[in-house]
Amino acid sequence: MWVWLVLLYGILKGVREIVKKKALEKNSTIEVLFMYTFLSFVMVLPSAGSAMGTEPRFYFYIALKSFVIFLAWMFSFRAIKKMPISLYGVLDLSRVLFATMFGVAVLQETLGFFQVMGLILVSAGLLLLKYRPGSIRAAAAGDAVEARYVVMAFASCLLNAVSGLLDKILMRDITSSQLQFWYLLFLTVFYLLYILISRAPVNWKRAFCNRWVWLLSLLIVIADRALFTANGMEGSRITVMTLLKQAGCIVTILAGRFLFREKNTTHKLVCAAVIIAGIVIGVR
Repeated sequence: MWVWLVLLYGILKGVREIVKKKALEKNSTIEVLFMYTFLSFVMVLPSAGSAMGTEPRFYFYIALKSFVIFLAWMFSFRAIKKMPISLYGVLDLSRVLFATMFGVAVLQETLGFFQVMGLILVSAGLLLLKYRPGSIRAAAAGDAVEARYVVMAFASCLLNAVSGLLDKILMRDITSSQLQFWYLLFLTVFYLLYILISRAPVNWKRAFCNRWVWLLSLLIVIADRALFTANGMEGSRITVMTLLKQAGCIVTILAGRFLFREKNTTHKLVCAAVIIAGIVIGVR
């Protein structure tokens, strides 16, 4: 069951990327981030009763997870704005490796032959997808990227992996309702504090009326609940979850081909086939 829940999370993650792109056509990044996080929190308010009664120390750990995600998203947006997308794609691949490393080093998970082969195939598929030979030459001919933006990209990948590790650890002692409620509350507070401190201009009415933001909120509530529930199930492994989460990129590839009618997607479909093969092998 946990395999299917994580696979659902990965698919919805890919759908979220499509919806996020549509939402950003009408609002700024911070407007979308704050509003969809706030609306997601409103959607889980009915579970507030079951979210209470957590030990005080878990509030700190959940707040830490929220702050980790807050930083990860801020770093990623800054990095991707200042570097070639092909280069960022390669750096983003390290997220898979970081998550696997944490699973092995911290949670004492073991990688069998099939998990190693799956990891290699998924990594190869992502690498070919985001950094094919033509883009290598283009990036090499372009302007050099400042080291701090490379560091930000790596920091974002590392922080996302840390968040996944915290999910697995927290779900040993609390419920998915508790984690989701407090995680969204703390994340909303962090975004609001950022807006107030940085004095970022926000068009509240336009963001609230953006239907894509509402859909984004619904998707994150469903996806995160599936992921948190899977983390709490006996036998679930973060190393295998890392592979399953990559199903999201397959959704974006297929959407580009069949929904947005993008051209020259044959290469991407081949990469998607490699990634699917890696996922299938890795969960054996």
